[in-house]
Amino acid sequence: MITTDGLQRPRLEAVQTMLRANDLPYSDLTEDSMAHFLCYGSAGSPEGVIGLEVFGEDALLRSLVVNESARQSGSGTNLVNAIENLARELGVRTLYLLTTTAEDYFRRRGFASVDRAMVSDSIRASTEFSSLCPGSAAVMRKFLD
Repeated sequence: MITTDGLQRPRLEAVQTMLRANDLPYSDLTEDSMAHFLCYGSAGSPEGVIGLEVFGEDALLRSLVVNESARQSGSGTNLVNAIENLARELGVRTLYLLTTTAEDYFRRRGFASVDRAMVSDSIRASTEFSSLCPGSAAVMRKFLD
């Protein structure tokens, strides 16, 4: 678990509450999936969270959300940077995400839009990709060095 720079592992209930309040998928999250989630603020009442679902050398960036009061402070960018570092530590080479609202934000962070057919089988089989996110969601990818 990474705890540097004020980041820690959030509690499942707190993440579910934040995601629900921001209309993001949360129904597939479990205590086990929290192993690769990071947050700012307290574990029980985070100001921002982000997660990673790892499938070998591929991973799915999950659920970046920052409370309204903490937006425009760089918290989101710091969370993305931290999760990318964690992904590298875990041996991830390709990071994917699905978004309906933040395509421009992630494009500025080095992600590029890709066709759904170009996504690895392991990511396509994930619950978020296969059933939780709408087919209209943008699919983005970033190669990690």
